[in-house]
Amino acid sequence: MDALGRHILLEAYGCDVSILNDTHRIKEVLTEAALLADAHIVGAAFHQFNPHGVSGVIIIAESHISIHTWPEYGYAAIDIFTCGEDLKCDIACKHIITEFKSSRSAIVELKRGIVSAGKVIDPVEMPKAEVFA
Repeated sequence: MDALGRHILLEAYGCDVSILNDTHRIKEVLTEAALLADAHIVGAAFHQFNPHGVSGVIIIAESHISIHTWPEYGYAAIDIFTCGEDLKCDIACKHIITEFKSSRSAIVELKRGIVSAGKVIDPVEMPKAEVFA
């Protein structure tokens, strides 16, 4: 079965707290990650929370790279969503992990919009083993 998109969930633990609260640096790292992945950047939006934390998104022609940070826990949740298989998501993830100085990370990939016989399949209609494949 094919999918309309790939959704990479990157959990970054033990990150440098000062980086996770620096909107400019976070935007810079995610922009670099997008370019390293061969994505085509079309926009960006970031917000600094008070007293700490940043949320933001790099909008790419292929979809988006988003982040939410919790500096008080040294934690960042990063999503890379892409239509198709062309982006080098592994390179983007490695760059983010390195630049945030993460001591531990976890990556999960989900297939989004499973297509079979020319239509998107509702997961409820799929056999259980295929829902989590």
